[in-house]
Amino acid sequence: MTKSPKFAFIKARWHAEIVDQALVGFERRLAQHGLEAQVDSFDVPGAFEMPLLAQELAKTGKYTAIAAAALVVDGGIYRHDFVAQAVVSGLLEAGMKTGVPVLSVSLTPHHFQPTEEHVSFFADHFIKKGEEAADAAVAVARLYQSIARPEKSAA
Repeated sequence: MTKSPKFAFIKARWHAEIVDQALVGFERRLAQHGLEAQVDSFDVPGAFEMPLLAQELAKTGKYTAIAAAALVVDGGIYRHDFVAQAVVSGLLEAGMKTGVPVLSVSLTPHHFQPTEEHVSFFADHFIKKGEEAADAAVAVARLYQSIARPEKSAA
C-alpha cells in the first residue's frame, strides 16, 4: 500500500469495557500488518448512533474505511435482534451512500449476563473481532487503491 490509510473507529458506550476491546484488537492487528495507519476513535452513547456518525465521517473524505463496534444485548425490554438489524443495515447504507467501506463489529449474543465469565468471554471475543475488522479494513484499502482512477493532471 503506497499511501498510509486513515481509519475511523466508532464505539458504542453500552458495555464499554467489552466494546473497547475491539479497538485494542483493531490497532494491534494494524501494527502486525506493519502499517503506519492513523486510527481516530469516536464514542457514541449507543449502537443506534453509529450509522449516522459513520455516514458523516465518511462524507468528510478523510477515512479509508470506518469500523463501528457495539454489543447489543437482550435487556428484556425491547427486541434486541431488531435493534441489531437496524444498526447493521444503517452501517451498510452509510457505506453505500458515501462509497466509503463501513465495517461492523456489532455483535448480538443470544444469551448475555453481566457476569464475570460472560464479560471476560465477550471482551476476548471483541479483541478477535477487532483484529478481523482490521484485516478487512486493510483488504478493502488495498482493493480500493488498486482500482482507483488515475488523478487528472492540471492542464
